[in-house]
Amino acid sequence: MGNKVKSMGLVGLGVVAGVALTVQVSAWAQKGADSPLPLDELRQLADVFGLIKSDYVVPVEDKKLLSEAIGGMVASLDPHSVYLDQKAYREMRESVQGKFVGVGIEVAAEDGYVKIVSPIEDSPAYRAGIKAGDLITRIDNVPVKGLSIDDAIKKMRGKPGSKVTLTIARRGEDRPWVVPVTREEIRVLSVKAKMVEPDYAWVRISQFQEATLEELAAKTAALYADNPNIKGLILDLRNDPGGLLPGAIGVSTAFLPKEELIVSTKGQLADSNQSYYGRREFYAPRGQDPLAKMPAALKTVPMVVLVNGGSASASEIVAGALQDYKRAIVMGSQTFGKGSVQTLRPLSADTAIKLTTARYYTPKGRAIQANGIVPDLAVEETAEGDGLNALRVREVDLQRHLNGENEKPGTPAKDARDGAEQKQRALALLKNRKPLELGGKDDFQLAQALNHFKGLPVKLAKPEAVEVTPPAPKELPGAETKPPELKGSKK
Repeated sequence: MGNKVKSMGLVGLGVVAGVALTVQVSAWAQKGADSPLPLDELRQLADVFGLIKSDYVVPVEDKKLLSEAIGGMVASLDPHSVYLDQKAYREMRESVQGKFVGVGIEVAAEDGYVKIVSPIEDSPAYRAGIKAGDLITRIDNVPVKGLSIDDAIKKMRGKPGSKVTLTIARRGEDRPWVVPVTREEIRVLSVKAKMVEPDYAWVRISQFQEATLEELAAKTAALYADNPNIKGLILDLRNDPGGLLPGAIGVSTAFLPKEELIVSTKGQLADSNQSYYGRREFYAPRGQDPLAKMPAALKTVPMVVLVNGGSASASEIVAGALQDYKRAIVMGSQTFGKGSVQTLRPLSADTAIKLTTARYYTPKGRAIQANGIVPDLAVEETAEGDGLNALRVREVDLQRHLNGENEKPGTPAKDARDGAEQKQRALALLKNRKPLELGGKDDFQLAQALNHFKGLPVKLAKPEAVEVTPPAPKELPGAETKPPELKGSKK
């Protein structure tokens, strides 16, 4: 695997030799370890390697066996820990820069299949009619059952202009349907902004990338240049799967007083116990401060944050921080609940593992993992019901998900949307409905956010849809005094 990897040295030496293991444990591998290494199991691994090399029907390369062994070991931990080979590592670096070649979908694993969390706006998959909640059962007619989520993603990546054929199963449909999709370079502009009504602004973040803060600063500055008396701002984080932590810290900082605690992490290692504040060192340690050009009014303008079951990770950090400080009203439905930290650990120059190392906590110490962010005002996706949101899988539904703090280990995946009856109603409503355009004239949740600003009745979600009259905009609270500082290094 290129450079020797200290953490895998004891396994590699014994396995490749096919004889007794030579145990040389590096300080890195021993860090935090209180129990001896399981030598019997390591010998079994060496034995299995030797049997495959000698007895399998066709020869298998050493590199393939070792890569698959590493991948299986990491994938067994939780849905977000992944071994990145050369191709996957390169693609991951491209995606955080806001571009990659593929079909444009955010996915998760469900019952051995690939579940669509959400199609990326304006992507080939989006234009092909693929929707959140769909299951991919075959890729180029190859069953995905049994494939890791990483392997399935690899099969959907490729060269620009090449085609991939997806077999899609949709709840409520009698038969799967086959759709050819042409791969293209997906350039995700992470921020959109516009005036949805006179005096009311809408800012959407679709994903937290390296350029998110620069885009946010430029687009909000342009809005305020043309509309200096904005009375309310809607921050739309629906279907935002997350992304880079510095982006989440920076976006939160843009709307909060300086120096506030934004998020903290807790894990097994000392380095995993951190507190992140609204300081440049946490959101932009190099180059110019992207928030320097942000309009000052963003610190005080009344806000509503829209979230749903597709809001995950970094978007939950932002929603949780703004909710804890009562800087904004969070509206919509409970978020995905992906509150775990993935740390990239390079193994060589072009391979790495993405390993879950900690859990995220809001400024007031609420755990996000498996819980998500519960909105202040629960509003369904449409006037008739919760639409696609009723079909979305959440973190708690994923197999081997990292348990939440109040969740018992081994708790079976549960349906976060209360049964088949509601799903069938949602499917019936969706059958002849066009895909929702977020920020468009038919966006029901956006309309309720505007009603909230204006002091008009807001139609709330079940158990029964009721109308309440919220406080007038002038009564919206500003940022409170920050909570006590959590312990942890500040780096």
